[in-house]
Amino acid sequence: MRPDFEVTIIGNTSSIPVHGRHHTAQVVRFAQDLLLLDCGESTQIQLRALHIKTSKISHIFISHLHGDHYLGLVGLLSSFHLSNRKTPITIFGPQGLDEIITTQFRWSNTRLSYPLHFHQTDPDGFKLLVDMPGYQVYSFPLKHRLPTTGFLIKEKRGLYSLIKEKLNEKKLPLEAIQSLRNGIDYISSDGDFYLVNEYCHPHPPLRSYAFCSDTKFDPELSQYIKGVDTLYHESTFMENLKERAELTQHSTAMEAAEIAKIAGVKQLLLGHFSSRYVNLQPLLLEAQSIFPKSILSVEGETYTL
Repeated sequence: MRPDFEVTIIGNTSSIPVHGRHHTAQVVRFAQDLLLLDCGESTQIQLRALHIKTSKISHIFISHLHGDHYLGLVGLLSSFHLSNRKTPITIFGPQGLDEIITTQFRWSNTRLSYPLHFHQTDPDGFKLLVDMPGYQVYSFPLKHRLPTTGFLIKEKRGLYSLIKEKLNEKKLPLEAIQSLRNGIDYISSDGDFYLVNEYCHPHPPLRSYAFCSDTKFDPELSQYIKGVDTLYHESTFMENLKERAELTQHSTAMEAAEIAKIAGVKQLLLGHFSSRYVNLQPLLLEAQSIFPKSILSVEGETYTL
């Protein structure tokens, strides 16, 4: 059975939490693992409201050090401590984040009840951050006013499933079964061929999810997110504020759609909406004029890959 792979939107607004929308945060679930992408203000309140088991969060990824993407982090880590958490947390984030966390806890005389590990992200190039049995997490560069990274979660190929009818027809050596399940054709000592495409069910396509928090329009981004199942890309402004987007190094909804089109993704999730927009439908229509498979991210909604 394939593991569940899904993303839940915790917050999708930009600098100011208004109109019932909250600062950026998402939870990606792969099987039993929960990964938190960004941690804006009120993230832990949202997690509780959405009945997400925070004790299952094993890794936290912070894209950059603008407050709407990380100011909820210390509060969440403090709540883990107050709940007497024992399992480790690993944080990936930009230079300076470890100092911010350490300073907060030093001056509050807090000694965490659980191990906290920090890894500094590299804002240049495509980097492997996490390699688990079922999935991998990579970082890639975004172009914003501070060093910023996006994150890519890719499913890894698991063991092949053998066709039972084929096994009933012919008794396979144990070595052949092991080889075939690992996707490797097998030749016995007697010269018999056992081919993966003959004895195994085909693998379903591998799934992937890309998270682009804050970035100006950058066609080079497509090389890192090519063909992903779902792309979350910031769409702070409408096209009539394109100059504002360029000045602040953000993207319009149409620019996000253009990236999705260039990268050949299957679905685009729009987010990081400016507080000036109460009604988000006009942003959606602009995006869909370029990339029809665009949808608005909705807080509390879970999207299955």
